[in-house]
Amino acid sequence: MITINPKEVSVSELHAYLLGVIAPRPIAFASTINLQGQVNLSPFSYFNVFGSNPPILVFSPSRRVRDQTVKHTLENILEHPEVVINIVNYAMVEQMSLASTEYEKGINEFVKAGFTEEKSVMVRPPRVGEAPASFECKVKQTIETGQGGGAGHLIICEVVLAHIREDILNEEGKVDPHRLDAVARMGGEWYCRAQGEALFTLPKPSRPLGIGFDQLPESIRHSQVLTGNELARLASVPAIPDSHTLQQYEQETPILQTKQQYGKEPVNLLEAMHKVARQYLNEGCVEKAWAALLAVNNPKMSNHT
Repeated sequence: MITINPKEVSVSELHAYLLGVIAPRPIAFASTINLQGQVNLSPFSYFNVFGSNPPILVFSPSRRVRDQTVKHTLENILEHPEVVINIVNYAMVEQMSLASTEYEKGINEFVKAGFTEEKSVMVRPPRVGEAPASFECKVKQTIETGQGGGAGHLIICEVVLAHIREDILNEEGKVDPHRLDAVARMGGEWYCRAQGEALFTLPKPSRPLGIGFDQLPESIRHSQVLTGNELARLASVPAIPDSHTLQQYEQETPILQTKQQYGKEPVNLLEAMHKVARQYLNEGCVEKAWAALLAVNNPKMSNHT
């Protein structure tokens, strides 16, 4: 573990650490317009949603590190406080990257990157026709965090109209992450794609509340086999399964075979049974995992060898 004091490293070095570790970051593909009607389109990965009532999005076009200058996006917003934040998916990621090129002020990145300008309804900046979703926004506030290179400008935006392509919705009308195929920013030249094995579901903690790590038996809590994630699944149950529930699973073949093989070797039995529990957890069988773990120290269950 290295420890870094931001005041003792260069801005560029700190920048690389921050963006390398605080990842992945969603991308705000922001279209703006100046008072002369010139359009700008540029991506920003300092971006997220910060509320739904009212719906608030915040992104930050930071000052360039090399010369402390500000981005055209910020200049446009200060002239005309409206923005359309377009969401980036994999089908358009290389076009988006091309739009990040520092073209001269007044150059239309829609044209340079081959995007379609779609007329917005409630704001002047156009939407990106190829985007899976776009949010027309009014800028509520701009907060400058500093004046040196790398300093941010928090653009606080209220969504006044949202556009979401129907083909990214599932049969229930909810956004399907597989269909969205979103792209996020990592550090350096790295990106990631929210698709395939990168996507997984995680049930929310139970109601009533889970028992927590502190209620796990010590032999389980300090397991040399189970990971923190696996222990969290055990600790998410509202109560340790009762004896009746455990007895339902005591004759499970993996549990019986493990006790028969290692019954006279307590240390090996503990490790082996924790491996059985891990397999059950990977299969989503939390109560069976508990049965395997408690079988080690449960005399009644141990007598069935």
